[in-house]
Amino acid sequence: MYKVKYGGKTGKTIELVESPDLVAIRTKDNQSLESLNISLRSRELIQDSTEVAKFPEAGVTVRRVNQEDDSGLESSMSKRDETRTALKQEENIRFAGRVLQDSESGEVMLYTENFFVKFKDSLLEVECLKLIEKYNLRIKNKLVFATNSYFVQASEGMGLKVFDLAEQILKEAGVEFCHPELVQERRFKNIHPLQWHLTKTKIKDKEIDQHVNIEKAWKTTRGKGITIAIIDDGIDTDHPEFKGRVVHPFDATTNGLDAKPKATDDIHGTPCAGMACAAGLSDGASGTAPEAFLMPIRLRSGLGSMAEANAFAWAADHGADVISCSWGPSDGEWWNPEDPLHSRMTALPDSTRLAIEYALTKGRGGKGSVVLFAAGNGNEDISNDGYCSYPGVIAVAACNDSGKRSVYSDFGDSVWVSFPSGDFAWKPFKHLAPTSQGLRTTDRQAGVGYNETNYTDKFGGTSGACPGMAGVVALILGANPSLTPSQVKDVIRQSCTKIDKEEGEYQPSGHSVWYGYGRIDAAMAVENAKNKKSATASANIEGSIRFSSVGDIGLQPGGTMTGQFTPAKKVLGIRLKLNPKPKGLILKYKANIPGLGIIENTAEDIYVGAASGRQRMIGFAISLEGSAAPKYSVEYSARLKDVPAIAKASDGVFCGSEKKSGKTIEAISVQLRKK
Repeated sequence: MYKVKYGGKTGKTIELVESPDLVAIRTKDNQSLESLNISLRSRELIQDSTEVAKFPEAGVTVRRVNQEDDSGLESSMSKRDETRTALKQEENIRFAGRVLQDSESGEVMLYTENFFVKFKDSLLEVECLKLIEKYNLRIKNKLVFATNSYFVQASEGMGLKVFDLAEQILKEAGVEFCHPELVQERRFKNIHPLQWHLTKTKIKDKEIDQHVNIEKAWKTTRGKGITIAIIDDGIDTDHPEFKGRVVHPFDATTNGLDAKPKATDDIHGTPCAGMACAAGLSDGASGTAPEAFLMPIRLRSGLGSMAEANAFAWAADHGADVISCSWGPSDGEWWNPEDPLHSRMTALPDSTRLAIEYALTKGRGGKGSVVLFAAGNGNEDISNDGYCSYPGVIAVAACNDSGKRSVYSDFGDSVWVSFPSGDFAWKPFKHLAPTSQGLRTTDRQAGVGYNETNYTDKFGGTSGACPGMAGVVALILGANPSLTPSQVKDVIRQSCTKIDKEEGEYQPSGHSVWYGYGRIDAAMAVENAKNKKSATASANIEGSIRFSSVGDIGLQPGGTMTGQFTPAKKVLGIRLKLNPKPKGLILKYKANIPGLGIIENTAEDIYVGAASGRQRMIGFAISLEGSAAPKYSVEYSARLKDVPAIAKASDGVFCGSEKKSGKTIEAISVQLRKK
């Protein structure tokens, strides 16, 4: 068993186990296995195995050795080791090694001998360097997105000992976060003439009127002067739809300045970019922000890699107003309710988390870049996805050309908004076929994309919805550049059409787990943005709730309950902050933990709660102090185990129990109101 800890000394532990039947194969010069000149025996062993994961940026494939019979663990390991031994003899294979998997989900995890380490902000640089030298680490990069943070490399040949070393380093008093670079397969959020999502049109003589009202929004702004970063697998920047508007291209995987597609399967990013900011040439396709600048950032590295964090830092440092991400963890099969991937938790590594936070707070000259993630295509709850459920991020779901949820679209408390995309018929769910084929957008040129032409009519999934929504965010910022990310989220909340009212299950707050606050109305969003006051006029409470077995989940805004798990998970503690922080307002919060008593925060954005999953939180209170406190009220509620009624409190009064015993808290909501 090997362990990785995200969130520091008291954070979530990821447990990894060695697979008995998987082999990781790395070729020389990133050659494909099929093209290698290898022995007949090695070829037979490869052919008698099945690819389960692929990391093209590293030239690595992971394959499962096949067994003709159910001969047990020992036989699987024997076949695995036989395959490894044979492949190691091959001149064109650099590595044939064992594979680690997440002990709960079985997800393949590649590790490197590299570390992310962040020392406490109070440490001097010389003290950080002494600790790095103490453990014989070599600095690869000093990172810009967090104070005293470094990307370092252990001694060559460390192998699996990197996990023990990371744990040892984390125990140092001056270290805040430390984990090996742990990489899993990154999946795009696409599934599968017309731009029915932009305006009313006819398809097959049938009128489609389920658009985002973009033409009215364009009377005010078309996104001119706003920069949209598309982090994806490479973008065909020579496409005529982007001519003259490409700025600061970057390849985060190679650390180069060419963001164009490099592999034959780099075909996903160009359609995403078109959804956001294609110019709308004659017989072409228009993005939702056709005059916005495009910042293409190629990322072919795995989920959790340092390249992933560097992509966000580059976007923030080079002027990205909006950052669109149509990728994330693997989805379960949307048509298969029994797929165990539906309940798998994917934690957000500290390196990526701090880089996203850097973009949200330091981008746009300190106002913060707006970050959007595709909700996912697994027909599952996104609370298990640490990426798109992270506080501050806008999670975008997909709806179809009849004003209903696309059958595959993920759902949950963290879904903020819906944007039109493609769909499928599915009789077992009584889900009707769409009229359209999908979304029309740009395609990689020269017939190497989804289509022989330079456009495709069949793009879809939440991969299509997310950059389409990113373009609308560009229009919002074009109408009011002073808005912060939290204010943009509030504008979106106020600017949605509540589709599917009968089955949408909209709460009194206006939120639906299926649609967020509804399908965006771009014209309404632009108008609301123009009328939005400056950042100093409002405030929100943000943060995270820590749950047993799933770790930190972003606090849902607007009074929406955080923690609607099935089965329920117990709350361990809370971490809260004001954003933006009004002058003269201080946030205080307490947690009641049996055996530990009542714990109070000493500063904003620090964790207060249980130290381990064996404990629980039975009560909490939130209050406001400072000269501005009389202007605000904080309201909060909790779902208690085996108690039908929701417990409610406000302004420092305990919610749940203030005594030594009480019911376990399973879900929490928090809302700040201006009096």
